[in-house]
Amino acid sequence: MGNSSHTATRLGIDWWLLFPLAVLTGLGLIMVLSASGVMAEKFWNTPYHFITRQSLFAGLGLCIMLATSRLSPSCLHALHYPLLAGSLVLLALTLLPVVAVKAGGASRWINLGFFSLQPLEVAKVALVFYLAYFFSRKQDRIKTFRIGFVPPFMTTGIMCALLLVQPDFGGAMFLVMILFLFCLVGGTRFSYLAISSIMALGLATVLVMTSPYRFRRWFAFLDPFKDAQDSGYQLVQSLYGFGAGGWLGVGLGAGRQKLFFLPEAHNDFILAVLGEELGFVGVSLVIVLMGIILWRCVVIALNQKDMQDRFLAFGAGLIIILGAILNMAVVLAVAPPKGVAFPFLSYGGSNMLTSFFCMGILLNLSRRGSRAR
Repeated sequence: MGNSSHTATRLGIDWWLLFPLAVLTGLGLIMVLSASGVMAEKFWNTPYHFITRQSLFAGLGLCIMLATSRLSPSCLHALHYPLLAGSLVLLALTLLPVVAVKAGGASRWINLGFFSLQPLEVAKVALVFYLAYFFSRKQDRIKTFRIGFVPPFMTTGIMCALLLVQPDFGGAMFLVMILFLFCLVGGTRFSYLAISSIMALGLATVLVMTSPYRFRRWFAFLDPFKDAQDSGYQLVQSLYGFGAGGWLGVGLGAGRQKLFFLPEAHNDFILAVLGEELGFVGVSLVIVLMGIILWRCVVIALNQKDMQDRFLAFGAGLIIILGAILNMAVVLAVAPPKGVAFPFLSYGGSNMLTSFFCMGILLNLSRRGSRAR
């Protein structure tokens, strides 16, 4: 593995990281075109509305990735507080009706004119940068309650509170998972983690039980076929898509679930369309590609000499891999619906740009790590 890792980066380019990225992005563009063409034709009078926008986001994401991959270590290390402050401002702006975009009863986007920005995606990156800085600088006091426990939990708590007001329960849970995994590898006392986890589960239970909408979604997840025409409709249609795909799928473009059976098929449930049209083989290809990215993230993190860089590689990979795992869990009815996009596959500018930014960080650290060896 060491020789292959060195070969992959011998020219300063991590080909093992770029290859799955290129395949996933290309496959994502194809699936967005396939999944959104009918809807785009009906509402925008052209089947190419969504694929045109997604292609532009992919091109802009590529530029962001290339720029990020060339940043100096000092620039990367200096981003934690500006990103944190910026994300808090953006999350607060979603509460202002003047700039917020409301959809499905939630204000999770900010209207920028040419597209709607989802501050959650900025918050993920900001939290990773902050936690990477915090755990690398406070290692000597990470076991203490006042220094090692309170600051990261308070910072994450403020971000989660702003998300819950939108409301975005799934987004808040995503940030909590990032914090928990950072604490797990960063050395936080297990007793603090255990107590805070119990409290978080208790709070989550209260939020679910006191919200009719979340309550219905939870029971729809437990038995989606019990209310297949209402709360369980999306999950049932997703499972129908996977079931119809079989081993090789019904053929690219020939799927039926995207014909207004599966709502917003080109967004969070695009994997169900892929499973129907490309079958088990197509879904397996996506999982293998994500596995390669996971392997490279681990190798890149372990190759870093600087502790902050090591945590940064861990966090950047975590955003991509955790997003993929949660999305797969939702569309396969293993977890309650959370509105988590699949990196590089799902339609959406904010997630696409964030994913490319994270890949730029990994490419940056991969190049420096290979030089250090």
